[in-house]
Amino acid sequence: MINVNHLSYTAPTAAYIHIPFCQHICHYCDFNKFFLQGQPVNEYLEALDEEVGLTLAQFPAGAMKSIFVGGGTPTALNDLQLEKLCKTINAHLPRAREIEYTFEGNPGDLSYEKLTILKNNGVNRLSLGVQSFNDALLEKIGRSHRAKDVYKTVEDAKKAGFENISIDLIYSLPGQTLEDFRETLSEALSLGLPHFSGYSLIIEPKTVFYNLMRKGKLPLPGEDVEAAMYELLMDEMALHGYRQYEISNFSKEGYESIHNLTYWKNEEYYGFGAGAHSYLGKARRSNIGPLNRYMAALDEGRLPVLEENKVTDVEAMEEEMFLGLRMAEGVKREVFERKYGKSPDAIFRGQINHLSKNGLIEDDGISIRLTRKGRMLGNEVFQSFLMKD
Repeated sequence: MINVNHLSYTAPTAAYIHIPFCQHICHYCDFNKFFLQGQPVNEYLEALDEEVGLTLAQFPAGAMKSIFVGGGTPTALNDLQLEKLCKTINAHLPRAREIEYTFEGNPGDLSYEKLTILKNNGVNRLSLGVQSFNDALLEKIGRSHRAKDVYKTVEDAKKAGFENISIDLIYSLPGQTLEDFRETLSEALSLGLPHFSGYSLIIEPKTVFYNLMRKGKLPLPGEDVEAAMYELLMDEMALHGYRQYEISNFSKEGYESIHNLTYWKNEEYYGFGAGAHSYLGKARRSNIGPLNRYMAALDEGRLPVLEENKVTDVEAMEEEMFLGLRMAEGVKREVFERKYGKSPDAIFRGQINHLSKNGLIEDDGISIRLTRKGRMLGNEVFQSFLMKD
């Protein structure tokens, strides 16, 4: 257990809550999740309430600027369970006057009744897992919704009073062509929503896609097509007035994700729920994933922490660089020096010079930012800031 020095402790203002239940398991997903049917959902919500209370007793909260409820599929809960979850969050977490309060949901299983419950409990942002507008591709990747469900869910969300709606898209899917992704982008942009996220498919171990890939049965588009899709994503978003404020995220002015900016600015945050991650008291920790073990820990009156790693000053500076460079604004020297008492140049001069010389970053003396070429080769840039022991 971490002993917080309350003289130097800064109360976090962001919280992530993990609901690990799904009606269907997607073929690419490696998050901590379980089929909803037959699971101890009510008991899990009781344990979650206990965890939040125990954590806040050790790490007092500031007024929340962002709350993000993800999964799994939080909106897979029934109406009563959704009400219970919202009551737990509202009872424990104090809110700032201006707060971004997000729930993830899937098109098709987010009914108007559930949307009304969320709205009535203060939720003001939705993040919808759309992924594609091609029904054949949606079936191939294990999604249960179809394109028509997206339009209906967005319509219902607006009717329920939601304006701040984001949708996720995935590209470089098995069998996907550049033209198909162009059509998906066209359909997505026609919705006129204020925020979009676009991610390249990553094949993770212990997923259906991973097993298919090992058997040579996963026809992926290839690196060149993947790169072309990313360039198309950037170009189309810019053409339609969306600012690329982070490598994979695009928004209208004022609709940037406050919660995700917490991660990229390397600020501390709570993580509640089975398998959730948190950054508290200058330590990163992860929770127990299996439901029974997670709940058993809380039944015994202890926090369900699986691993806890104190972040050294060197590690914090590395993270400041490779997380900050994800943002369009990059790493601001003034912020870096205020947090660490040193300039980025004093620690990473060699990396900065090398990356600048190769056209991957630009450095105006105020901020260090990725170039367009650098965004295409982001992982290469980020890895360069991991210092060898």
